[in-house]
Amino acid sequence: MSACLTKLTLREAVHHLEAGECGSLELVDALLASIAERDPLIRGYLHLDPEQAREEARAADQARAAGRRGRLLGVPIAVKDVLNVRGQPCTCGSRILRGYRAPYDATVIARLRAEGAIFLGRTNMDEFAMGSTTENSAVGPTRNPWNLERVPGGSSGGSAAVVAADEALAALGSDTGGSVRQPAAFCGCTGLKPTYGLLSRYGLVAYASSLDQVGTLTKDVADAALLLTIMAGRDPRDSTSLDVPPPDYTEALIPDLRGIRLGLPKEYFEEAIEAGVKRAIESALEVFCALGAEVREVTLPHTPLAIPTYYLISCAEASTNLARYDGVRYGYRTPDAADVDTLHERTRAEGFGREVKRRIILGTYALSRGYYEAYYGRAQRVRTLIRRDFEAAFHSCDALVAPTTPTAAYRLGERLDDPLQMYLGDIFTVTANLAGIGGLTIPCGFTPEGLPVGLQILAPALGERVLIRVGHAYQSATEWHRRRPPLAAGGGRP
Repeated sequence: MSACLTKLTLREAVHHLEAGECGSLELVDALLASIAERDPLIRGYLHLDPEQAREEARAADQARAAGRRGRLLGVPIAVKDVLNVRGQPCTCGSRILRGYRAPYDATVIARLRAEGAIFLGRTNMDEFAMGSTTENSAVGPTRNPWNLERVPGGSSGGSAAVVAADEALAALGSDTGGSVRQPAAFCGCTGLKPTYGLLSRYGLVAYASSLDQVGTLTKDVADAALLLTIMAGRDPRDSTSLDVPPPDYTEALIPDLRGIRLGLPKEYFEEAIEAGVKRAIESALEVFCALGAEVREVTLPHTPLAIPTYYLISCAEASTNLARYDGVRYGYRTPDAADVDTLHERTRAEGFGREVKRRIILGTYALSRGYYEAYYGRAQRVRTLIRRDFEAAFHSCDALVAPTTPTAAYRLGERLDDPLQMYLGDIFTVTANLAGIGGLTIPCGFTPEGLPVGLQILAPALGERVLIRVGHAYQSATEWHRRRPPLAAGGGRP
């Protein structure tokens, strides 16, 4: 039974626990055994606290025996190393925060904890969420469970990899320009980035504040709906939190698409898409039609401007947000500085990695006198045009469907020395963050090389019920999300 426990979805785990078919301690031990076996190859976790997890599991088993309930009572979840969990490290994959432990829970963590969730460990990530491969982590890269020579995507690559490899039932991530959806696509799991402001960002370490959003990586859409229902809601500690009553998103788990209009963004299909990715998307469109959806072409004319717009805005905001890491208040401090200026300079030079420095420099330049309006100001105006493109498209359709990424997972090291090529891989995901809308990626097939392909669904702001309905209907009619990499299926090294 223990070997099968790691393959459970969150909802299945809750059912087994409620039925007395397993205990929370047994579930935690099964996952820890899976991690011990597989994670030396994948390197998806940065930190584990097995005894704390076991202690919380015992407490959950006792609470259930006493008649207490919670929607996730005794269920373990992994957390990207960018969200604060009280008492656990929060390093953002960076040397500059090495040794820092969170003194409080992020709001989304507190809401999950109130429902009985156990936080199993911290997952690897690109430093400060800046990257698309998890190779920018200060502690080394995570590997893709489907092929250990390939990247898992980023920046939430550790979270995606541990879910795909059955080292976690689900994981939290963050998405600034695709950092949940792209690794979910590369690793063959389900990734949800909600509407900006639907989930509180309190306790999420900031990269680009107008773009960042907490997201989920799960084994299916039903689990994403459950987590979203628990975590959503107004938070007075986050000024960007939306004051809207969250519905029960699990009510949108409807297995057909009758009456749903799906749009195909013309510009997304004009990009250079890998042949295996394109074939998988075309097959998925046939499934949508069979489920009763109407599919039509739409246009998002400002798509070609999305990448420069995104990187100007995100780097500018990063240069401001990361100014707080100065070696004075917390985190790494250079051991040899004769004055304050030297302290700041050496601490940041030694503590930040290459990609973080690159983005700070780009952002600082874009915000500097004489260039602010030419770069940052103009990018914000283009952002408005991109948002209006989506608003116009949603007049004629309920949701958009497109590839999540132009390619499947590429080889480790392949794009490290060509950052522009890596940035261009985000062309289909950054637009949702710029427009503030929700996005969902689901597995829809494999390339001839055996690598997962992700299908992205985009809906209007606060249209998560549509995302969940479309994604769940597709998963009800297909089996792609149930596939597991050879490593997780017991086949050893892929």
